[in-house]
Amino acid sequence: MTAPSPRDGERDPSARVYAPDFLTELFRNPLDPGYGDAAARRAVGPVSRVRAVLGRPVSLVVLLVIGFLFAVAYRETMAEEPSRATARAGLIAEIKQREAETDRLTERAERLREEVGRQRDAALSGSQASRLRNLEAGTGVGRVRGDGVVVRLTDAPRDKDAVTGEEAGPSQVLYSDLQKVANALWAAGAEAVAVNGQRLTATTTIRQAGEAILVDYRPVTSPYEVQAIGPGSMRDRFDDSRAAELMRYLARTAGLSFAVKEVDDLTLPAAPEPQLRYAEPPASPSPRPSGSGVAGSSSPGPSGSGSPSPSGGGR
Repeated sequence: MTAPSPRDGERDPSARVYAPDFLTELFRNPLDPGYGDAAARRAVGPVSRVRAVLGRPVSLVVLLVIGFLFAVAYRETMAEEPSRATARAGLIAEIKQREAETDRLTERAERLREEVGRQRDAALSGSQASRLRNLEAGTGVGRVRGDGVVVRLTDAPRDKDAVTGEEAGPSQVLYSDLQKVANALWAAGAEAVAVNGQRLTATTTIRQAGEAILVDYRPVTSPYEVQAIGPGSMRDRFDDSRAAELMRYLARTAGLSFAVKEVDDLTLPAAPEPQLRYAEPPASPSPRPSGSGVAGSSSPGPSGSGSPSPSGGGR
């Protein structure tokens, strides 16, 4: 009897090739082949005395070369350290000088602004001057005074790493945290808000630049105080906000300091006057062909409603 021939499209079972079972081989021979070869060479005979004697000077030379390289690298590093320290100290001194100069110019601008306000009030009638002062207070370019709320945020204290002994990075207040607090105060009815003395306006930005937080391009550091002037119900409405709930959670879990208190007779400074840009129509507008108008067109304006708060973001 002859074996039946395989049908078309089927392989002969005897011609199958089985791949090795790597997992079984790994448990059967767990030792790397290189270790086995080294053990076999040691079993044949010990290392020759000549080879052992020649290997010691080579090892000694390698160690000397490595030590020399480390010594040269250390010397070069220490030689450049004074120049780096000098450059760093110079930059720090220049930054402090520029900050002091900026503060002096800001104080001078404030005095000149008050003088301009007195001259303007003397030139205008009482109703017009009062209306202008209200507009300045609402837009942030005028100093305001009243009862309000102060929200204080502080970075967590620095801890030392248990392994390296270096200071570990603390849980820091993020720029988005200041944005949330400011927006929550606006939503709670605040009429004027400032962060560390920097008044917030419709064009103010709260951003992160490296490890620094900038409010209207001015750096602010911990502790951060968000001051707001508004109605008496602002404190309760802010405490019920999601931003306050998040800050309380971070204070419990991350070690940040979060405190809210009501303050009587709070004064917020005026913000720098913004640089406004005005659109002007062309000198000789080209005639518009008939029938080219867009149906349903209306007067220009924003496509959507904007938030009254000048900042936004998320942690």
